Amino acid sequence: MSFQSLTPFPGPHTDAQVAFHRTELQVILSLYGRMVSAGEWRDYGISCLRDMAVFSIFRRTAETPIYRIEKHPRLRGRQGQYAVIGMDGRILKRGSDLKVVLRVLERKLIRSVE
Repeated sequence: MSFQSLTPFPGPHTDAQVAFHRTELQVILSLYGRMVSAGEWRDYGISCLRDMAVFSIFRRTAETPIYRIEKHPRLRGRQGQYAVIGMDGRILKRGSDLKVVLRVLERKLIRSVE
C-alpha cells in the first residue's frame, strides 16, 4: 500500500499578490508626507492585486484618486514597472526607477516664493 500526498485543493497554481516593497513604500510615503504638509494631499489607499499594486492618492477621502502610482512587474523589461497615472487616466510618467517616475509629482511641490 502506498501513500501519496494530496493537496487540499488541486488545480492551477494561483499567483501571489503583487505588493510594494518596504524601500518602495519609503520613497512613496516620503513624497506623500511632504505633500500632506504642503496641504495638497489628504488621504491614500493601497491595493495589492494579482497582477499589479496600486498606491492611490486622494485630495479628499470621498473622491476619486487624483493620482495613482502603479507597479506592474510584468512590464519590468519593456516600459518599466512603475507608472504615475492622473485623474483622467493619462499616464504622466512611466519607467523602471521609482524615484525618477515620482519626480513628475514633486514638481507640483515646488512653488515660487514672493
